[in-house]
Amino acid sequence: MNRAGARVTYRSPLHQMTQTTPTVLWNDSAAIDELTYAMEHGAVGATCNPVIAATVLADDAATWRPRTEVLLRELPTATEDTIAWKLVEELSIRAARLLEPIFETQHGRNGRLSIQTDPRLFRNSAAIVEQARAFDALAPNMIVKIPVTRAGITAIEEATRQGISINATVCFTLPQCLAVAEAVERGLRRREAEGKDVASMGPVCTIMVGRLDDWLKVVMERDGITLDPGYLEWAGVAVFKKAYTIFTERGYRIRLLSAAFRNHMHWSEFIGADAVVSPTHAWQRRINASDIEVIPRIDIPVDPRVIDDLTRYFDDFRRAYSEDGIGVDEFDDFGATRRTLRQFCAACGDLNAFVRDAMIPDPGRRSTA
Repeated sequence: MNRAGARVTYRSPLHQMTQTTPTVLWNDSAAIDELTYAMEHGAVGATCNPVIAATVLADDAATWRPRTEVLLRELPTATEDTIAWKLVEELSIRAARLLEPIFETQHGRNGRLSIQTDPRLFRNSAAIVEQARAFDALAPNMIVKIPVTRAGITAIEEATRQGISINATVCFTLPQCLAVAEAVERGLRRREAEGKDVASMGPVCTIMVGRLDDWLKVVMERDGITLDPGYLEWAGVAVFKKAYTIFTERGYRIRLLSAAFRNHMHWSEFIGADAVVSPTHAWQRRINASDIEVIPRIDIPVDPRVIDDLTRYFDDFRRAYSEDGIGVDEFDDFGATRRTLRQFCAACGDLNAFVRDAMIPDPGRRSTA
């Protein structure tokens, strides 16, 4: 029912969420067909990273292989790495155009396309800021992903000071979220002191909730830990809910974003939050085909028994769930951080391989011409 008492029909659970709660939907892909589907169900933003970009290029080779060949002719001395990042920029710009009307009507809070800085720069704050500045200039509605590493925190503050809306990524723990929020606040205050606009900026802090769960499952197998396996599905949820409570209490000017879905709770438990959920296309279809009730659950606490057991058996959960569990100097060494950085850096190799196939065709492969 709407406020007038009339019955309203929603296209899907995700559409209902976007129309009846403060929680917004972003699409975890820059693929145009997937983003179009998401927008039909209420999405107002999208994200990308090297893994996603490599998948988009491979899945739509009919579009991107010819474009690669054109770039190779236009840039005859460029490396495969240079061409690969040109492709990342172009697919991001295409997706950003689709979102630009939303960006205009929502005054920069939504309607943004996340483009990720090169993960191989994770130790170099100056290089991260330089690339963030270049990416920010690609379209008016870009939001730039910066990893929550030791160097990344410095880069987040400086990029924010320069007016770049950031999406903090490679983030799994409460200490990382708080460090991001404080860095953004410092950047915003510095920008305000310079008399510059901050009202149109739309920073977010991603918690890769499923990747924290993944890491604890690795630890469980590595260390021979035995406990209810269902408890491990709640680790990322618990961190997100605690972070959301603290962010709200302290009035940070940055929203949380849930990503790296592994179960429906990475959506359903956050309904009602003034936050972003960013499921993949596959997860959106699963959610939309479900009969899970769309009701606010963000304020329902995780069972204390689950928190107690996770804390007792997993030191890395204790570190992830405690405000002072990890220092900034330890961010780069956290297990989930290392695993994710390795995957993202490897995906840069996949991007290069896509370009290499056009730059130096395999002589042993039969031509289709």
